Amino acid sequence: MTEELIPIVMFVSIAVVLIAAFWFRQRSRDGMQQTIRLAIDKGHELTPEIIDRLGHPQASKYKDLRLGMIWMALAIGLLLCGLAVPDSSGDALRGCLAGAAFPFAIGTAYLILYRFTGKEA
Repeated sequence: MTEELIPIVMFVSIAVVLIAAFWFRQRSRDGMQQTIRLAIDKGHELTPEIIDRLGHPQASKYKDLRLGMIWMALAIGLLLCGLAVPDSSGDALRGCLAGAAFPFAIGTAYLILYRFTGKEA
C-alpha cells in the first residue's frame, strides 16, 4: 500500500510547489497594479521608466553567487548521499556522482558568471 503512495505524493508535492509559485507571482503582480492605481488616483505622473522599474525590479548583484552556491550544495549533497549508501560494488556512488555532475556544472557556470559579470551591477 505504501509503495503506491510514493509516486502519488511526489506528483502532488510537485503540483503544490508549482501552484504556490504561480500564486505568489500573481499576488506580486496584483500588488504592483494596486500601487500603480493608487499613484494614478493621487494624481502622480507615471513615466514608462517608472512603470518598467516597478514591473521588473533590479536583480541583486549577488544573484549569480547565490544560485551557484545553491547548485554546488545540491551537487555536494548528492555526493554525500552516494557516500552514505552502503554498497560494496560502488554502483550507488557512481550513480550519485553522475547525478551530481549536472548541478555541479550549473553551479560552476553561475560562479563563472558571478566572477565576470556580478561585481559590476
